[in-house]
Amino acid sequence: MAGNKGSTPYFSCRDIHSYYGESYIVQGISFDVAEGEILALLGRNGAGKTSALRTIARMDDPQLHEGEIWLDGEALHGMESYQASIAGVGLVPEDRRIIPGLSVEENIKLAQIVDPVGWSLDQIYELFPRLGERRKQEGVTLSGGEQQMLAIGRALARDIKLLLLDEPYEGLAPVIVQEIEKTLHYIRGEGMTTIIVEQNAVAALQLADRAVILDTGQLVYEGAAKEVLDNEQLRHDYLAI
Repeated sequence: MAGNKGSTPYFSCRDIHSYYGESYIVQGISFDVAEGEILALLGRNGAGKTSALRTIARMDDPQLHEGEIWLDGEALHGMESYQASIAGVGLVPEDRRIIPGLSVEENIKLAQIVDPVGWSLDQIYELFPRLGERRKQEGVTLSGGEQQMLAIGRALARDIKLLLLDEPYEGLAPVIVQEIEKTLHYIRGEGMTTIIVEQNAVAALQLADRAVILDTGQLVYEGAAKEVLDNEQLRHDYLAI
């Protein structure tokens, strides 16, 4: 993994504005993420969290109209999504996007067709033994938790610098949430830089180093995750917890 370029933040977005059609979704947000750090990107439903992640990953929607996005000294804001992926952005979307008709192993191998390649199959199966047990099973027939494991494993199969997680705990049983949390702690120990969007704000804050809170597309808080956990008024006003 490449290091920081001098004092430049490992990841940064600067005054980004993005739209779905005529709808103004992300309204001039700026924040940095240090290498190896986990950032929780939080807010109520409709605050613009997923749109911000998709903008960073350079997806077609929403459209970035203004601003800059940088990763390890490389400008992402002029890239297409496939170029951002090659540059090291790994998005795990909320719907997981498991490819029908392909086995677990084929879903992972498909991510490794284009260089650079990241974790090996053996490493992924060591992290997620259930995937190893079900390697020949069609990916879409897995349980919700297993599909989330596959989606994360598939992202790690690329040589990524920034892992973007959109609602990784959505719809999962508490025991599976705990398993995913353990996995994310392990990935953190490996030095992976991560941005997590999660409605289960407490779980995300307990995992994260820092937090950014959005409200109607605007940044209203940036600081230590522990400060949000300790600030009842802040959580009530912007997170409804």
